[in-house]
Amino acid sequence: MAQEFKDYSDEVKLHRSSIVRYVLIIIGTISLVLGIIGVFTPVLPTTPFLLLTAACYARASQKFYNWLMNNKYFGNFIRDWRIHKAIPLRAKIIAVSSIVITMTISAIFAPIIYVRIGMAVIGICVIAYILQFPTKKKED
Repeated sequence: MAQEFKDYSDEVKLHRSSIVRYVLIIIGTISLVLGIIGVFTPVLPTTPFLLLTAACYARASQKFYNWLMNNKYFGNFIRDWRIHKAIPLRAKIIAVSSIVITMTISAIFAPIIYVRIGMAVIGICVIAYILQFPTKKKED
């Protein structure tokens, strides 16, 4: 069964300058590529890049914004965030685990104690930031 296409054009507010719109499309597309990479790598976040893509496309192109919002993979991330303002438990576990693992491995190889302390502080702050968001309940 094909996914129903919804028109999100009413959410688009195009920038007056065509040059700015082109720049926003480029930034949004780079952000989209980074978000896609983030799906496959634990270090790079997916949702913030997709939200940036949506913000750029919403000021640059109805066509690109509608494509993104109706995309069966990326649209779900954005709509989920907009509706629930919450992060799924699985995503929180993966994010926190990835931060702990990567920061620990990096700290082991950091030669200077101040770098290790700085990494620990940054890691703790990012984890606290992630955990402050509500956890999305499983849908029935």
